[in-house]
Amino acid sequence: MKFPLRKPVTLVLALNPCIDAEWRVADVQWEEKNLVESERRWAGGKGVNVARWLRCLGGRPQLLLPLGGATGREFAAHLRREGLPCQVLPLRDPTRVNVLITTAAGRQLRFNQSGPLLGDAEWRAILRRTRAVLRRGALLILSGSLPRGLPADACAQLTRLAHRVGARTLVDCDGAAFAAAVVARPFLVKPNEHELAQWAGRPLRSRKAIRAAALKLSQTTRGWVLVSRGPRGALLVNAQEDFCAEAPAARVRAVNTLGAGDAMLAAVAWAIERALEPEEWLQQGVLAGSAATQCRAGELPERGR
Repeated sequence: MKFPLRKPVTLVLALNPCIDAEWRVADVQWEEKNLVESERRWAGGKGVNVARWLRCLGGRPQLLLPLGGATGREFAAHLRREGLPCQVLPLRDPTRVNVLITTAAGRQLRFNQSGPLLGDAEWRAILRRTRAVLRRGALLILSGSLPRGLPADACAQLTRLAHRVGARTLVDCDGAAFAAAVVARPFLVKPNEHELAQWAGRPLRSRKAIRAAALKLSQTTRGWVLVSRGPRGALLVNAQEDFCAEAPAARVRAVNTLGAGDAMLAAVAWAIERALEPEEWLQQGVLAGSAATQCRAGELPERGR
């Protein structure tokens, strides 16, 4: 079962990027002052994490993202220092800042802003630029939340745009954006267990229930469904191909879990680019997800590791 590509191009569209700010604290004391012992800031957001990992794996992602304000300039500066190339669409509103609080014991709290408010003209500019970059055989990765002002079917519109030019779409979002996107039939969707339960409209309390919901989702998309299951690994299904496989995650002590699903999606995209078999998509995805848990948030494994 091969999926050849003519000229592998992977466009990663990060619609709602953010500056990630990690505050290190000894512990969290509720209703008391908490001393921030250190702060670290980097260019973050799910789509950027995917592009970062895809390049680490040997891919050549093209990153497209809207940025605005002082935080947008800070974001672009982080990417320049990192050597991660991107195309920037200017916004009126500033790029958001998400805060990650990490305790000495490794526990984390995450606070995400909703993001800038985009106008119709800015959304049309995103559609035009995406259409200009995509070519037949390309992969389009849509990963992360939507900023304010975009329609709930934004990812669905982009998926249909990709269909029209013969490109394939990989989608990782949640809520109303995910529900709308799956109807547009992307090539692959990557919900986690919570997002799959959200789509199914009921709790998924067993492996059997997760598998059944994933197959039902695949029947809707007529494509691939990759369910990331954290320390339990991942499940890959395709109802049309009568395909169902699972891969366990490595037993490791997690240093951090932020971005593990993004690393998984990047590795799957890398494997698809190279026309590997679906079993290898799954194995590569789980390996990368496990590797991400051994790195600090926003960082990559050391070379040779």
